[in-house]
Amino acid sequence: MFKTRFSEYAIKEHILKKAIILIDTRENENKHITEYFAKKGITYQFEKLSYGDYGIIIPKNEEYGIYQELQLDYTIERKGSLEELSGNFTGDRDRIEDELKRGCRKMDFVIENGSLDKIIKKQYNTQYDKNSFLATLFTFGRRYGIGINFIDKENAGEAIYKMLYYALRRELKSE
Repeated sequence: MFKTRFSEYAIKEHILKKAIILIDTRENENKHITEYFAKKGITYQFEKLSYGDYGIIIPKNEEYGIYQELQLDYTIERKGSLEELSGNFTGDRDRIEDELKRGCRKMDFVIENGSLDKIIKKQYNTQYDKNSFLATLFTFGRRYGIGINFIDKENAGEAIYKMLYYALRRELKSE
């Protein structure tokens, strides 16, 4: 959380335009996302994050009283498919739950090429029972305050960027 108040002009024309997307160094198979960032001129860098796959920072800007880089305490956890997510809920359950605890109320899921309809219809390629899948998804979402967002893969870069951008904007405006 930030204590400094910035003008609307400073936020829109300077601070948000210079924000940098952080991508966790362990994030795999995200070329479609980095290509979107490059195409749109969005600055990004790789860094080990303590939770989540994507974050955002404001670089140092002494003109606006920002004397060191500031990292927003909010991230996006991306899952490339329902199969990846079900694998996390079964084989990597302790690891994902530890990460959700660290990011409690400070992160959201972006799940590519999935939907609740696909889970209900069992249109995913694992042995994970659909009722268990739904129960875990909803329980973890509620327990850890995590938003669950399904998106087509080709739109994931834009969704991730805008989720981070508007979270930072809201924080800067102290909304």
